[in-house]
Amino acid sequence: MLQKDIFLAFLRCGIISYGGGPGAIPFIQKEVVNRYNWMTDEELWDIVALANALPGPLATKMAGYIGYRVGGVRGCAGALLATVIPTTVMMILLMTTLTHFSHFPWVQGMTNAMLPIVGVILATLSLQFLKAASQGLKWPVIAVHVVVIFVLTFYFGVHPALIIAALLLWALFGRNPFERKDSSS
Repeated sequence: MLQKDIFLAFLRCGIISYGGGPGAIPFIQKEVVNRYNWMTDEELWDIVALANALPGPLATKMAGYIGYRVGGVRGCAGALLATVIPTTVMMILLMTTLTHFSHFPWVQGMTNAMLPIVGVILATLSLQFLKAASQGLKWPVIAVHVVVIFVLTFYFGVHPALIIAALLLWALFGRNPFERKDSSS
């Protein structure tokens, strides 16, 4: 029964979500936290942060980890399949259809209409992520992080992967990874 629940939860997420991994997060949250109570919001946000730090598609990384955590190797396989199958089928159908009808204005309008929807989903996700971050950090610290990352990325051209790697090292080794530890304590 658990394997079936894992598969159905991620199948629903795969069918309903649009816009890639970030667009799937609210649906994964609804299934994993609200419907099945497999984890808390805080645990899910930790998974989101870790999945964002690793290369590859966000939704599949989250599905694989959550599936493994809840149902072992079989849960991981089921969650991954359930996440990938709807996207694969829809891409084949949509791309075949869109190539035949792409010259029609209503198809272009439909495609353009999805952009604000995805934008609202991402904005909602960002606000939820900021709320979760504010529980661990204070707002001034979050604001400083946002400003520093913005400046490093847009003004100095630092690749986001390097910033993420630096922040992961910072999180692993504490507030200051270069600080000497006192041997007398």
